[in-house]
Amino acid sequence: MKTQLITIFMCFALSVYGQDFDKHSVVERLADIMYNNYVYPEKGAAMKDLLMSNLNKGIYSELTDPKALCRALEADLRSVMNDKHLRVAYDPTRVEAIRNRDPYGGRKPLANHGFEEVKLLEGNIGYLDLRGFTDIRFAEEVALPAMAKLIEADAIIFDLRKNGGGSPSMIRFICSYLFSEATHLNTFYWRPSNTFTETWSDPGMVSKTRPNVPIYILTSSYTFSAAEEFAYDLKHLKRATVIGEVTGGGAHPGGPMVITGGFYVNVPQGRAINPVTKTNWEGTGVKPHIEVPADEALQRAIDLARKAISLEVNK
Repeated sequence: MKTQLITIFMCFALSVYGQDFDKHSVVERLADIMYNNYVYPEKGAAMKDLLMSNLNKGIYSELTDPKALCRALEADLRSVMNDKHLRVAYDPTRVEAIRNRDPYGGRKPLANHGFEEVKLLEGNIGYLDLRGFTDIRFAEEVALPAMAKLIEADAIIFDLRKNGGGSPSMIRFICSYLFSEATHLNTFYWRPSNTFTETWSDPGMVSKTRPNVPIYILTSSYTFSAAEEFAYDLKHLKRATVIGEVTGGGAHPGGPMVITGGFYVNVPQGRAINPVTKTNWEGTGVKPHIEVPADEALQRAIDLARKAISLEVNK
């Protein structure tokens, strides 16, 4: 009876966790990925050394649940560099999507590509609740009418308090409405190719530019990655007033890489280099001009927008 129970349990475990759960292969492959791809080579080397040392010491030997192994591996990697973009996970469905080059990486696309709510508040103040920065290639049909409406307002509020990030292409698209000339927004260094890429606004890609319309950006501690870049770029270009809480602190973009079987890792492969500050918001977050609890940020922005509009009318 005992033997039968063990056999049943093992069959269940294999059906749930997959038959290719080879712990040594997972750790060794992950160590190599970090060594070859992590944005800081010396940190990638330290991550590999730590994982292989722990593997050889048998520290992972008792971890038979793949998700428990992922938690341990992620904690070890982050002990070398507390990078919030760095994640280790077990998800065979998502791994299959990554292998098939699914543009969303197996994740469900955001409703309306992140454009949760677009409206004009009293006093002709534009308001956009943006929940993610979807690649403009996929979101153009939503982004174009939204921005066409917003750009006619006398002040615009971008609410990023529930925005976890996304694509720099959407940052470029929105910013192109806010500058009359091509403006250098950000630079990324990419470790695997040892190259730099620049992002510039392009007034030629939009219907109208409003370089002087007052801009307010709302943030929270949840605001992360590309959402932080949008706030950081416009803050240091002196193009927007940031209101709310200090953001999450993730400036190392990258993407998911398959480890083996159903395991994958999100690898930070690049780092942002702001053209004004020559640095970024990694680990520190974006500090608002006006620091208030997130739930108070919208009203503070509305009050400031009304004052700015009133001053402009009474000039």
